Amino acid sequence: MATGSRATHPRSSVWLSERKAPKRKGDQQPVGLDHVKIIAATVRLLDAEGLAGFSMRRLAADLGVTAMSVYWYVETKDQLLELALDACMGEIVLPAEAARPAGEPEQPATDEGPDWREQLRQLTFEYRQVLVRHPWLSPLLGEYFNIGPNAMAFSSAAQRVMRHSGLPHEKITSALSLVYQFVYGFSTIEGRYSALCRTLGVTQDELFREVMSSVEDRPEFDESRRTMEASRGYTVEEMREREFTLALDLAIAGIEALRDAP
Repeated sequence: MATGSRATHPRSSVWLSERKAPKRKGDQQPVGLDHVKIIAATVRLLDAEGLAGFSMRRLAADLGVTAMSVYWYVETKDQLLELALDACMGEIVLPAEAARPAGEPEQPATDEGPDWREQLRQLTFEYRQVLVRHPWLSPLLGEYFNIGPNAMAFSSAAQRVMRHSGLPHEKITSALSLVYQFVYGFSTIEGRYSALCRTLGVTQDELFREVMSSVEDRPEFDESRRTMEASRGYTVEEMREREFTLALDLAIAGIEALRDAP
């Protein structure tokens, strides 16, 4: 679970705050505005312009209201970004059994039950898609506590899946850290590369070919070129899928080896 801090004091969380949004004397609650609309507009704006282009004033203009209208619902920009972060985590589709509501008795793992490996693959696929779809999420995961209801549902589901692997409980956190950090790093680079291509107005394959041709006669890139020969004929997307799938298989194999070690 990522945490963040300011230079002088720890950043609070909107999920731990009971304070109400400040209102100026005489202000009237804006008509036709609510948390859902504000958060949805925030995500759209962040998708389009990234963190650098986001501001409360820009959001208000997008909503067709004054900036103070937004402050009826959130105290600060930080709180709004934290709400947007959790809203995106809610896009993750959880494995049916792993998404069991809190308090419901857990069924014991059986050979006929869901395969934890496939459930883990589903979770990593979903997590990857969200990070790629919203490239601005990656830096926020290092800035906020990420303890909203959707984030916690994802975390709980992942822990239930890992418990079904048979791994000792004291090793579950480490195993999940391996998987989380792999997906985070892979998806962050993937999302930024995709965003760069959109900015440049080229396809991912066009940019890749341009880069490879520009280093063709550079001896320091010989090893990289030899490695890339194995992927000749594949598109960037196909190469990425192969790499992600194999890397995840290696992580699962490592978890199994750790579980079965004497």
